[in-house]
Amino acid sequence: MEFDPKIPQYLTSDEKSFASVSAHKRWPVIITGAIDDVHRTVSNVTDEEKRKEGKAIIEKLATLKYELEHNRQLTPLPDDGEPDIESYNKELEQRGNPTWHNVPWLYSECYLYRRIETFFSLSKHWKGYDVFNRQKMSTFKSSRPAVLELARKYKELAEQAATGKGANGKSAEQVEEQEKLLFSEMCEICLWGNATDLSLLTSLTYEDIQKLQGAEARKAAENNIIVNDMSAAFDVLREARKTRKNSERRVDIALDNAGFELFVDLILAGYLLTADLATTIILHPKSIPWFVSDVIPKDFSDLLNVLVNPQPFYTAPDDTGRTYEPLSDREEAEIKFLFDQWSKFHQEGKLIVRPHRFWTTQGSYWRLPHVAPDLFEDLKQSELVLFKGDLNYRKLTNDAAWDPTTPFTTAIGPLGPKSGVRILAFRTCKADTVVGLPPGEDEKLRQTPDGGGDSGARKWAWSGKWAVVSFSDGKA
Repeated sequence: MEFDPKIPQYLTSDEKSFASVSAHKRWPVIITGAIDDVHRTVSNVTDEEKRKEGKAIIEKLATLKYELEHNRQLTPLPDDGEPDIESYNKELEQRGNPTWHNVPWLYSECYLYRRIETFFSLSKHWKGYDVFNRQKMSTFKSSRPAVLELARKYKELAEQAATGKGANGKSAEQVEEQEKLLFSEMCEICLWGNATDLSLLTSLTYEDIQKLQGAEARKAAENNIIVNDMSAAFDVLREARKTRKNSERRVDIALDNAGFELFVDLILAGYLLTADLATTIILHPKSIPWFVSDVIPKDFSDLLNVLVNPQPFYTAPDDTGRTYEPLSDREEAEIKFLFDQWSKFHQEGKLIVRPHRFWTTQGSYWRLPHVAPDLFEDLKQSELVLFKGDLNYRKLTNDAAWDPTTPFTTAIGPLGPKSGVRILAFRTCKADTVVGLPPGEDEKLRQTPDGGGDSGARKWAWSGKWAVVSFSDGKA
């Protein structure tokens, strides 16, 4: 905690904060979903020893839920052999062994998922089991209309880039303006892909998901980007291409959610490579199942297995027995085009997956230079590091109660100016902490419907309706 800023963090005891809503309402639902998932898996297990272990894991999950709901103390994590356990437990002690309903939100939420992981990592037969995988894949299946829309559009753009048709008859200025607009649209697709965060939207229907995705939904949400630094990021990548055309120009993406959001992240990665705005993309997933829907390495293979043979995945009946229309030959070809291109990029070393245990530690990114200096030095080699989603934003800013007019470059501390790391944070707002707003903007948004009004709660920042895209040039 010694490297964190002095600004207080949000606490689960603050009834005006989304931290309290999370602890009291969201987390019990999430744990119940995990119990149901393991129960479903156990019911199909024939090995008696594995069945017994699975039932024991269900009991541990039930105990965790009881402790949470009855405001018990957080207990030290059992040692599963990973080096982060000592750090978690040391910080728990430093924080005075708090109870669930009066503890910093960021620490306790990370602790929750790390503790769930120990139930599986300490077992014999359940190591590596992702208790959230079933949800991830179900939501990706529900994303079919948006997947098909983006696959069609991406194929057209990739073929246009390969033939140079987009530049025909246009001046250099017109080509550059067109490219800037396309970059912005790709970034917006990436931004709003975060709208289906499973840890927040625990009861989405198929129709709900479709409303959150697709071109019309993105167009309607354009005015809801209240901080938008996309053009600064484009200028950086364009300048690097102009001045170092034949050098490596790397872009990193610290990933957020699996399924549809990982799909749109790969769309963005493919676009950056095809447009020569980057020569290498490094993707940073989590090492363990995390915050319900966060990407782990296995999610890549799950996604690619769908893309290489999409018909059975998208037409199979769901859990309710609902059936779906077959994909057309054109739709199948457009999805397989993505698989072929992304596989080729991966084989050529242009698309790299690089997990690191730091991403699932309990602290903010203010600690990165001290806790994971190897990762910090590695990120300095990148032209631009994209941080996706609400949790990454909370960690960048230490989930602290900053004045909302605080500059983003200030709130990210040691990752800000002169850090050597150039950052673009994509975030749909689903938590209280927000920075970089012009004076009066927070007050104005509080007066919008369900914005919080004079209640003292910044409710507008909880819904995912509003977004920020914040840039910091740590190389300047």
